[in-house]
Amino acid sequence: MSFLELILVAIGLSMDAFAVAICIGLNLKKADLKKTLVVGLYFGFFQALMPLIGYIFAVQFNEKIIAFDHWIAFVLLGIIGGKMIIDGLRKEGYLGGVEKPDTAAACPVVGCGCPEDEKATLSPKAMIPLALATSIDALAIGVSFAFLQVHILPTILSIGSITLILSVMGVKIGSIFGSRFKGKAELLGGVILLVIGVKILVEHLGILVI
Repeated sequence: MSFLELILVAIGLSMDAFAVAICIGLNLKKADLKKTLVVGLYFGFFQALMPLIGYIFAVQFNEKIIAFDHWIAFVLLGIIGGKMIIDGLRKEGYLGGVEKPDTAAACPVVGCGCPEDEKATLSPKAMIPLALATSIDALAIGVSFAFLQVHILPTILSIGSITLILSVMGVKIGSIFGSRFKGKAELLGGVILLVIGVKILVEHLGILVI
C-alpha cells in the first residue's frame, strides 16, 4: 500500500468520527481548543488502537490465507465503504432518512448518540462508547492490513493523527455551521474505501499495474 493510499484509507476511516464530532460541536456552547482536543484525542486514540488489534489477530493466520488475501481486503473495504455510503445517503434524505428535531437543545443529528448536556458530552462515560462505535470499522481494516503486509506502526499513527485532526475540525464545523455535513462526510468516506478496495483487487488480479 502506497503512502497516498494509506492517507486516503485514513481519511475514509475517520469520516465516521468526523461526522460524530460535528454532532458534538452542535452541543458545545464554545468549542475552545481544550474541548476540541479532548474529542480529537478520544477518536484518534481508538481509531489507531482498533486496527492494531485487528492486525495482531490476523497476522497469526496470514500464511494460511495469503492466496486470497486480496479478496478479503476487497470484501472488508467494500462492506465498510458500502455501509458508510448507505448511511450517508439515508442521512441526506435519499433513502428515507429520519427527520431532525426542531428543538435547539436536542442534537440535530438523529441517532448520533451525542448527549444533550454539554458537560456530559465530553465525559469518559459519553466519549468512550462514541469512540468505540466510530472505530469498529477500523478493526476490520486492521485485519486487511495484515494481509497487505503494511508497516503497522506508521500506519496506525497516520490513521490516529488524521482522525484527531479531522475530529477537531468536525467539532469546530459543528459549532459554526450545524449538521449539514454529516451525511456528506460518510458518503465521502465510503466512496474512498470502495475505490481503495477495488484498486487492491484489480492490482492483485493483474488487471491494473501502478
